[in-house]
Amino acid sequence: MCVTVYLVSVTCAESAALHESVYRVAPEDPKAVTVRGAGDGRTDDTLAIQQAIDTAANSGAGGIVWLPSGRYRITKSLLIPPAVRLYGVGARRPVLVLGDHTPGFDHGVATMVIFTGADQYQSGQVPVPVPSARPETAIVRDANSGTFYSALSNVDFEMGKGNPAAAGVRMRIAQHAFLSHIDFHLDSGFAGIYQAGNVAEDLHFFGGRYGIVTEKTSPAWQFTLIDATFEGQRDAAIREHEVDLTLINVQIKDTPVGIEIDRGYSDSLWGKDVRFERVSQAAVIISNENSPFTQIGFDNALAAKVPVFVRFRESGKILNAPARIYRVSEFSHGLKIEARGQMGRLATSFTAKRLDKIPAWGGPVLPALPPVDQWTNVRAHGVVGDGIADDTQALQRAIDANRVVYLPSGHYLVSDTLHLRSDSVLIGLHPSATQITLAEKTPAYQGVGNAKALVESARGGEAVISGVGLFTGGVNPRATALIWRAGERSLVEDVRIHGGHGTLLPSGKRVDFSNPSFRMDGQYPGIWVTDGGGGYFVGNWTPNTMSDAGFYVSNTKTPGHVYELSAEHHNRHEIVLDGVENWEFLAPQTEQEVVDGLESMSLEVRNSKNILFANYHAYRVTRSLKPAATAVKLFNVDNIRFRNMSTNAESGYAACDTEGCGTYLRASKFPFENAITDVTHQLEVRERQFAVLDVSANPPQPPATPRPRGLETAIVEKREDGFYSISGGTVDDKGNLYFVDHHFHRIYRWSQTRGLEVVADAPLDPVNLAVDRSGQLMVLSSDGSDTSVYSFDPWTPTAPITRIAPTPAAVHPDAIIAFPGNLWNNGEFRDQLDPVTYQFTTLAEMFRRDMGVPKALEYVSPDGSLVLPAFRVHRQGPPNFLGWRFSDTLDTYGFVTGRLGERIRVSNGSEGRIYSGILGQGGTLTDLKPLTERAGESVAVDAQGRMFVANGQIFVYGANGDPMGRIDTPERPLQLLFGGPDRQTLFILTHHTLYSLSVKGF
Repeated sequence: MCVTVYLVSVTCAESAALHESVYRVAPEDPKAVTVRGAGDGRTDDTLAIQQAIDTAANSGAGGIVWLPSGRYRITKSLLIPPAVRLYGVGARRPVLVLGDHTPGFDHGVATMVIFTGADQYQSGQVPVPVPSARPETAIVRDANSGTFYSALSNVDFEMGKGNPAAAGVRMRIAQHAFLSHIDFHLDSGFAGIYQAGNVAEDLHFFGGRYGIVTEKTSPAWQFTLIDATFEGQRDAAIREHEVDLTLINVQIKDTPVGIEIDRGYSDSLWGKDVRFERVSQAAVIISNENSPFTQIGFDNALAAKVPVFVRFRESGKILNAPARIYRVSEFSHGLKIEARGQMGRLATSFTAKRLDKIPAWGGPVLPALPPVDQWTNVRAHGVVGDGIADDTQALQRAIDANRVVYLPSGHYLVSDTLHLRSDSVLIGLHPSATQITLAEKTPAYQGVGNAKALVESARGGEAVISGVGLFTGGVNPRATALIWRAGERSLVEDVRIHGGHGTLLPSGKRVDFSNPSFRMDGQYPGIWVTDGGGGYFVGNWTPNTMSDAGFYVSNTKTPGHVYELSAEHHNRHEIVLDGVENWEFLAPQTEQEVVDGLESMSLEVRNSKNILFANYHAYRVTRSLKPAATAVKLFNVDNIRFRNMSTNAESGYAACDTEGCGTYLRASKFPFENAITDVTHQLEVRERQFAVLDVSANPPQPPATPRPRGLETAIVEKREDGFYSISGGTVDDKGNLYFVDHHFHRIYRWSQTRGLEVVADAPLDPVNLAVDRSGQLMVLSSDGSDTSVYSFDPWTPTAPITRIAPTPAAVHPDAIIAFPGNLWNNGEFRDQLDPVTYQFTTLAEMFRRDMGVPKALEYVSPDGSLVLPAFRVHRQGPPNFLGWRFSDTLDTYGFVTGRLGERIRVSNGSEGRIYSGILGQGGTLTDLKPLTERAGESVAVDAQGRMFVANGQIFVYGANGDPMGRIDTPERPLQLLFGGPDRQTLFILTHHTLYSLSVKGF
């Protein structure tokens, strides 16, 4: 099929010549499954392909499928389960063909290939079936944050005419999953990819309405696209939001818009070496331009016949081309932090220069694997690969004798280091099904001594390791999985460092990490690049809890390029650099789990310079239980550039409970308090979302903060400290402050006359407080299968507890309503695309919709003066105290209160905005009006309606949202409340300390 695309014509022959089959023959693998279809372009091969995929699924363990050369017509969605990898093999790439006017592909969005997910939370149901599945009656579970190892490679797509809803691939996958070596001939279709995840490389999009349309990934982490081209899309090459898009060596041409960020949304977009040619309307359309979540940057973009580089949707502002052909050496937009110790300000930087002609394209940046006919199968050298026989000597002989060594599926047990040659290429095609492993207590790896690698490269050279899992066991204290000393053109790609969650043994069983012999933080780093090592590190996953770090770089000036790294679940730090220069980390992601990560940092950089971190996510899981001071520590560094950094702990998941199924939102009280701490200079960065920060060896001292007029001399006074983590505060009618230290089950009172007092410490899991007119405390507790609410008199020692049962919501004209002061609400992870208008529901629209839904039940204080609407509670884990509970009322740092019909202020964290809204029956909040572009952990309102917002520091706004100044605090403020006898004292709760500030005279 020849395809005519927007402004250009690309023939099938020309496309095939450009993008040949990568796997010209099928590698030998007895465990792989081969599709037995007709492949003639006319026969419906859907069933044949699906049967092969289902066979390879192997009860969830996954495996490899070969799709031979041919043209395979499909009429329904192909479903690829977790850990299944589909590779096209043969002299010509196989093609998945959607015939003209295929039924079901003419409305909404209809996907040819869908990556699916497992039942993460054992709900037994599919909470949100994939709406783009065909047939539409199919109940398909989407890929999710537990979908690992899935892949599609070396298979092209062709869409016939009359399929305006067709999309090629839905890949909302998590770590260690990818698309590669694919041409999308889209013709009448909607998009090549609808919903993206993790990493993709060597993709080429021809025609279609869009090349890629996507929202956030399933774990809400980055999507990285490398060595890709877009040509002739009718509306835009890429349309996206919240996907944290990272582009490396991408070409976009002959389309109206290059990259369009959807109306009402933000994104963290980073582009390196991106080319725009003949893009008629704008290279980039930026939305939500004033939001801290909008972080846009380009490093070395080229443009030819692109009259507008950036168009800002809301303001209409444009950045025009300086010439017909030009280079953008730097572009950034978002919060810029001038120096450590300062808060950010919105800034735009655009540096462009005229060129006489556009430079020639330099080809792919990533080193290519050798052709399959050069691969030597290790089984030919006597390697067994059953996880029982010791394959050390046979594997080393194979490596010594051959440049390219291939490991089919299997577990390769070794007892000593495998040494690669300087030109070695070590290839596997499935890093869970293909593992090199150490037995427990391997003698060479015992005792105190230097690190000893499982696999080690030679110094210098262009070695490659790809598609392999490395497992060092739980009781091998000297082990490190990979020591890398190879040169700048070397490659480590698609490598999984096993030892974390989900590691499979040869038996198919998971490793039991509850084994008391296993020692968390008891091994050397998972991946260690050192002694002049460098190269490309792409799509690697290193979550071994036994390692002291996931990715460690030391003693090197050789350039390193790290793309889409996932480093997780380590006890002290995920990524460490020491004595490093000339490296870049694009789309690194870290995660600290609730057990294997409570003490961990995301990144530590020591004695290093000339490093770039862009589209960097430092994430703590929502169920974290302990405060953490900082995501990043810096020691003696210079020229460290941070671009587009996100430090967060919010998430969502899809599941079913007794109230039904849906997508659930949750926000943690324990993200990293600060993004960055410069230990050398005792400076910190409290902004959790920002676009630009340059770190120099000699930072300027932070300037004095402009305070609101009338508060210039007000003093932030420390009242009490030494707490584990306090929040949930409320103030009674005499101005006494009550608050909770949940870790110790304690409820405190503080007053000017009596100081600090403990009013309760019964083991009842108090979380948030409110006080009724009679002075009784209403306590929201996380005890029980969902939540509990109880009341007691805080002035009576060992006062009796009155449990409050939920009752149907009713009208209480004179009662006070308690409402969450901060919320996280952004619809994850249900598709937000309207299948008729093809517009996305915006965050603001979702917030208004959800806040307008009344709660069916409520909790009413014994005296009837206080009402707490029963917000829905979602649960992970067993239905007892061992499970985790999430709800807007449990997750908030504290309640705000008002009567029916009154207007209150709340913080919507997912938008970064303070809203005002009218309280209604059943806990509704209507007539919502955005007031500020900076939200935070809480907002307190004084008698004049002025707002005090906790967001790293205390930002003060007038009643209409006009900024009035800032009050800096010694620690990050979390909950703000006005109290004291005259309500002129601002109480400031941080994790560990209680402060106060008098606002008299303001």
